[in-house]
Amino acid sequence: MSTVKIPNAAQTAAWDGDEGAFWADNHHLFEAVLDRYQPAFDRAAAIEPHHRVLDIGCGTGGYTRVAAAAAHRGHVLGVDLSSRMVDVARRLAAREGLRTIEFERADAQLHPFDSDYDVLVSQTGAMFFDDPDAAFANLLSSLRPGGRLVLLTWNRPEHQEWLNAFTLALTGRTPPEPAPGAPGPFSLSDPVHTTALLARTGFAEIDCTDLRESTVYGRTVDQAHAFLSGLLGWMLTGQEPDRRAAALDALRATLAAHETDDGIRFGSAAWLVTATRR
Repeated sequence: MSTVKIPNAAQTAAWDGDEGAFWADNHHLFEAVLDRYQPAFDRAAAIEPHHRVLDIGCGTGGYTRVAAAAAHRGHVLGVDLSSRMVDVARRLAAREGLRTIEFERADAQLHPFDSDYDVLVSQTGAMFFDDPDAAFANLLSSLRPGGRLVLLTWNRPEHQEWLNAFTLALTGRTPPEPAPGAPGPFSLSDPVHTTALLARTGFAEIDCTDLRESTVYGRTVDQAHAFLSGLLGWMLTGQEPDRRAAALDALRATLAAHETDDGIRFGSAAWLVTATRR
């Protein structure tokens, strides 16, 4: 029996399976979640018309399309592990008539990228590598000398009102501590760890800026409830019907308490991570 480890096997199974399919089917909601982080991210990315841009973990291409509109004389490549999301990304880009954009289903930890990108971007998509050192060394090689890395990564779980509110409503408990070093949403939540990771893989001029904005999960309570019930339904696996119904009622009440004129919003915190290749 072979004991060879397949890189990113668990992440590939999730993102190129049911999880990725759910994201693809609900792309309009997922692409809106980070709307208030967009201005700061745009300023840091500073994409110019001639730039070549690489978007890691691009999902359905929300930011890839923004980058392509800015780099209208350059080229933008978005990559993701999910075939379904890449298919949606291609369709949406074609609908907008974007000509400088391309999508590829690829594992950024291993993929042999060209080495002449001006800007490498990722919005909450760079935290899922099972070998972050190998991944960021590979990503460094995709940048030209002087090229820039711009990431948005989640801050610690305790700073995420959305995570704590959803978990408490559905399970009656606070979220468990993430496993140290495990790939997942909070693997780059410690700026000391992130800075050390980027430094030892060859990046320079590393900076982590603390951002605090609200995130949005739908325009109405009904829309948000349907969305989050599907996204987080795994939290209710094995529950008796009465307990499940009570948990979903608690989620609805939590969402109603956070309804605003601009959608269902919860507080959040993220790191804007920037670095360069020497």
